[in-house]
Amino acid sequence: MTEISLEFVNDKDLYLAYMPFLKAGGLFVRTTEAYELGADIMLEVALPDSLESSQVKGKVCWITPVGAQNGTPPGIGISFIEDPDNLRNQIEKVLGRHLNSSEPTLTM
Repeated sequence: MTEISLEFVNDKDLYLAYMPFLKAGGLFVRTTEAYELGADIMLEVALPDSLESSQVKGKVCWITPVGAQNGTPPGIGISFIEDPDNLRNQIEKVLGRHLNSSEPTLTM
């Protein structure tokens, strides 16, 4: 299982990476490394103004390749599978009103 650490320094970066349309939530990770759909990932995530990071197990469910036509950065979307720290709720508390924004994200 691949381990990836993410640190979000502000709400905007978190908003751009969050994938609320996934049933259990998920995050987009900018990377140029190649991953397979369905690959297991262990994420360690530090939210803005958080003193501790949270761990969540996920699977690759989205791939944006290098050189994507719409100009979005390359990376992978990771859907949350095991979320013992309830990271999805923590993210949605941080984002609050931003969740209804029409501003595009890194995935949709």
